[in-house]
Amino acid sequence: MSEEHSFDVIVIGSGAAGLDVALQLDAAGVEVAVLSKTELEETNTWHAQGGIAAVLDDADSFEAHIRDTLIAGAGLCDEEVVRFVVEHAPAAIARLERYGARFTRADDGQYHLTREGGHSARRIVHAADATGREMEESMAAKARRAPHITIFEQHMAVDLIREHVPGKGYGRIVGVYVLNRNSGRVDLFRARAIVLATGGASKVYLYTTNPDITTGDGIAMAWRAGCRVANMEFEQFHPTCLYHPQAKAQLISEAVRGEGGRLLLPNGERFMPRFDERAELAPRDIVARAIDHEMKRLGIDHVYLDISHKPADFIRSHFPNIYAALLKFGIDMTREPIPVVPAAHYTCGGVMVDMRARTDIENLYAVGEVTYTGLHGANRMASNSLLECLVYAEAAVHDLLARLEDIPPPPPLPAWDESRVTDSDEMVVVSHNWDEIRRFMWDYVGIVRTTKRLQRARNRITLLQQEIAEYYGGFRVTSDLLELRNLALVAELIITSALRRKESRGLHYTLDYPEPRESQRHPTILVPDRFWGCEFMLEGHLS
Repeated sequence: MSEEHSFDVIVIGSGAAGLDVALQLDAAGVEVAVLSKTELEETNTWHAQGGIAAVLDDADSFEAHIRDTLIAGAGLCDEEVVRFVVEHAPAAIARLERYGARFTRADDGQYHLTREGGHSARRIVHAADATGREMEESMAAKARRAPHITIFEQHMAVDLIREHVPGKGYGRIVGVYVLNRNSGRVDLFRARAIVLATGGASKVYLYTTNPDITTGDGIAMAWRAGCRVANMEFEQFHPTCLYHPQAKAQLISEAVRGEGGRLLLPNGERFMPRFDERAELAPRDIVARAIDHEMKRLGIDHVYLDISHKPADFIRSHFPNIYAALLKFGIDMTREPIPVVPAAHYTCGGVMVDMRARTDIENLYAVGEVTYTGLHGANRMASNSLLECLVYAEAAVHDLLARLEDIPPPPPLPAWDESRVTDSDEMVVVSHNWDEIRRFMWDYVGIVRTTKRLQRARNRITLLQQEIAEYYGGFRVTSDLLELRNLALVAELIITSALRRKESRGLHYTLDYPEPRESQRHPTILVPDRFWGCEFMLEGHLS
């Protein structure tokens, strides 16, 4: 039997962005539901290794952090947003420590700050090489104890619900339909406001550093509900993912290069100085493209990352988790180089929000990797992502608390209708389409693109979208079907955006337009041409 729930605010997603919003609202006495697609702690945040960029050293400055971010963003960052995020970084770190997070300290008691690609100074606050885990576990533990937070694990959002007045159009967000993965039924959740914190869409590619949950759900739901998206062509490929037949999404942190790791060809030759004067510390797009170039030039499957010239104790103390993980695959990073290959890592575009984290739809907010804020531009600088989650979580909460009392309660809403669907007897269709999308996105919409490859991808996704829509309309929803539907839509948005950008800039590199163009120095904004989410027909005026 389906259930109905009502809250002041619903947070969809349980990573750093979502939990930070929930914890701040809880402190203000707001009743919050946190919807977690799987277990509460199984998030992209938990897997983050490197750290959080913040100016906490007298030798560093906000201006330097801003400048580094603007350079990495290849001319597409919003400077006002960059300044806003950078200047709020110290407060975000302090808030995490109040939640219980503990960061690595130097012998003098100060933060041990490391340096990563694109940064001109040591400004990465970290908890050894498992910063995300420290953040997620401390925030999740506090959320489980919070008196005003109700946690729903194994609950996957299906679609947002908007009010609709005939003749007047679509209005505010009033709820969301949610698949209870334990019962298999779709429940109704009503709220005054909803916050999307669902993460990115890197699972749209065959090889990724991300866990299986990053299927672009929030981006797809927001688009179907009528939100604009921007800069979807800028998918960041992390340069160094472990290359091993038994490894799955094992990231080798940027900090390994920050502490002196060198990228080598199979013959031991160091190659990054040929591509950029910053060598291994160049921004990720440059490093990933250089590796891709060398792999194609030499016909090799991977390159190597070597830090074995550093003392073994140094390596083990700085990278205890990476060291232990590699040993399981028979690799001792204190003695030998690590085989690595680029993999999809971070979605720089997403749902457009303003500096209060508001989307285009009244009472719908979005925070974290699901968004386009203007911070990252054409390429995200390392460790700015967790920072963005925290700063925009605070912005969303500040705006929500100022408005919440004036937002009318959600109206009664209809339950999910399953009267015209049946259980699928051909789930192989879902798995086949899922695999096909991820393979052609890797082949045609990857690190290096061409117009011809993109057109091939567009043709394939058009056909698959039709097939998926027919399947979705006839069968009872499952998490696999919902993820496939969302992945296909996000793939279409990425392809469309990539075809519109007639230049190479940052993470978007095409052989047909190899140079940046000043006329293209603006975000790629896509606008939905129709509403195809869920609606509630409201008699009378919008409330």
